[in-house]
Amino acid sequence: MLLAIDVGNSNIVLGVFNGDRLVESWRLATDNKRSADEYGTIIESMFMRQGIRPEDIEDIIIASVVPSLLFTLEHMCLKFYEKNPIVIETGIKTGLKIKYDDPRQVGADRIVNCVAAHTRYGGNLIVVDFGTATTLSCVSESGDFMGGAIAPGIKTQAAALFEHTAKLPNVDLELPGKFVCKNTSEAMQSGLIYGHMGFTEHMIKGIKKEMSEQIGCEEKDIKVIATGGMATMVASGVSCIDEIDRRLTLDGLQMLYEKNKGLIKKRVLQD
Repeated sequence: MLLAIDVGNSNIVLGVFNGDRLVESWRLATDNKRSADEYGTIIESMFMRQGIRPEDIEDIIIASVVPSLLFTLEHMCLKFYEKNPIVIETGIKTGLKIKYDDPRQVGADRIVNCVAAHTRYGGNLIVVDFGTATTLSCVSESGDFMGGAIAPGIKTQAAALFEHTAKLPNVDLELPGKFVCKNTSEAMQSGLIYGHMGFTEHMIKGIKKEMSEQIGCEEKDIKVIATGGMATMVASGVSCIDEIDRRLTLDGLQMLYEKNKGLIKKRVLQD
């Protein structure tokens, strides 16, 4: 079995694959203060509830946008599973051509999502990940990662309002059902959620225009794939999203494992 670990700023998502079949997945809060032992114990307890034994894990792959946690999780993999994990970083085979000023600056999660979307959907794509940050990534039919845009996610915007204003509360992110609201909590929900919907529509419109000019395709032929915790909510109020794929990142890690599993033996031999 393969253990896939996606380390985000707010959550760590784990999935266990048997071949290309996702057996089970879990979500943990990202916590820089946890040790390798703590993470290993937590993960083992989740495995036990599903009847998965440590010896069932044959390989591990990690994508992380939190550098300070990467060493901790690599140490956990060695201590609890005696495995050197594959880490999504420069030098990994992706099948994409990274057209970025400095490819090292592209977040691992964006690469993983684009690999999965390009493999699964093909064509010219915009991949939108609604997480701690909302990222928009452009991939051409020929596999060029063309760049994109990054903005604060809805939860990040909500936290900023709560932390940096004296009177605004911490609100649940739910659709208020109207734009004009008569209490502060619903007014914040309106601005945060409907505002992000408007942001999404505007950004997709502009990105499609630039992509079509750069690669010589019709705007209507560019497909928009959304993932991330807020994808369903945002998609409910926009017309620009074609597909919601909640498993995009985990499936992308499994796909990248298949492309790079030869690296495991090389790393073990080097160690």
